Amino acid sequence: MKIKSKGIAVFLSIIIIISAALYTAVSGLNMGGISIAPMKDGIKQGLDLKGGVYVVYEAQTDETGEELKKIIDQTIEVFRRRIDSLGLTEPVIVKEGEKRIRIELPGVKNAREAIDMVGKTAQLKFILEDGSVVVTGKNVKDSEVVFRNDSNEPIVSLKFDAEGAKAFADATEKLAPTRSPILIVLDNQVISSPRVNDKIPNGEATISGNFTVESASELANLIRAGALPVDFKEIQTSTITATLGENALKASVQGAKIGVVILVLFMLLYYRIPGFVACIALVAYALIIGFTFVIMGATLTLPGIAALILSVGMAVDANVIVFERIKEEIRNGKSIRASIDSGFSKALSTIVDGNITTFIAGVVLYNFGTGPIKGFAVMLMIGIIASMFTAVVISKALLKSISNANVVKNTKMFGA
Repeated sequence: MKIKSKGIAVFLSIIIIISAALYTAVSGLNMGGISIAPMKDGIKQGLDLKGGVYVVYEAQTDETGEELKKIIDQTIEVFRRRIDSLGLTEPVIVKEGEKRIRIELPGVKNAREAIDMVGKTAQLKFILEDGSVVVTGKNVKDSEVVFRNDSNEPIVSLKFDAEGAKAFADATEKLAPTRSPILIVLDNQVISSPRVNDKIPNGEATISGNFTVESASELANLIRAGALPVDFKEIQTSTITATLGENALKASVQGAKIGVVILVLFMLLYYRIPGFVACIALVAYALIIGFTFVIMGATLTLPGIAALILSVGMAVDANVIVFERIKEEIRNGKSIRASIDSGFSKALSTIVDGNITTFIAGVVLYNFGTGPIKGFAVMLMIGIIASMFTAVVISKALLKSISNANVVKNTKMFGA
């Protein structure tokens, strides 16, 4: 009787935990100072679901290798800053190939205005408080993060060309006595305003002031980007209406519902109690995927939904392998409890091998793919990990608790 009570307690505990997580996902939670929004409000929708615009720019340069990578990285920083200033949500800015940058702007109303704002040439100026220009981006030869010898504090080092060095020397000579600032302006926004302590005659200056390595790197990148002589050509643009995105989402959800219903019916009719356990594990799988997406701040796209549906199939496939093994063990005369232990043990290597090979494919897609392909790969890898956990841990715990409860003795209820 003790074993029976323990088995029932474990089974009910798992059901209660999954039910509580499901309620939180659907309705949210607001209790004792803890506030969790419903999952649907926390998952960001991508361009193909929400509608918007995407544009691909190509660098017009003959540079290669590290120098080209440096140019692309600096330009991405400028694009990101401009997009943030537009107040747009869930932008995607990624490198595509060697010379291209892909920008996705979900929810954009005025596509042309947004593209013009993002793609215009960066304007960097060093100006005085009265608005007069000292030097511009074309006079900046380099900008990088260095560290003080005495304190190891990160600072930003600047180097100007000959014309810029002379103009900067004249300006700093006038400003040093009053320790007035020079404003560094990018696209009409002040990104830094260092005060001048001394005349800088040699065209080499430093900017200090409680920087972290990250903030100093960002400032150095922005200054360098404003001085880039590289033009970017708009080579591809497409607008997706919100209606198209909404219809695509509805069609995907409808297809997923039909597939899940058919799947649940098959598992219940063919495997019975193990099929019921698989359905519970499937709910746990969906919850793990959803909460992981929210925590990561990931963006859901149509390729991501496709990967999700694929990983659902893999999660069920893992359960099917286990259940078939359990049926074989029961037919060989073993008890239900022994068959469950043996079935999971023998099926584990097959499940792990199949999932690892698919995970490797996901890693390859992520590293060599771009845009939507990366989204598909991320969703696939998350789905594989979640499916492994639910099949090997949750399904096993539920089946063992049922066998330990000793309430089902008929082997036919296990599909045997």
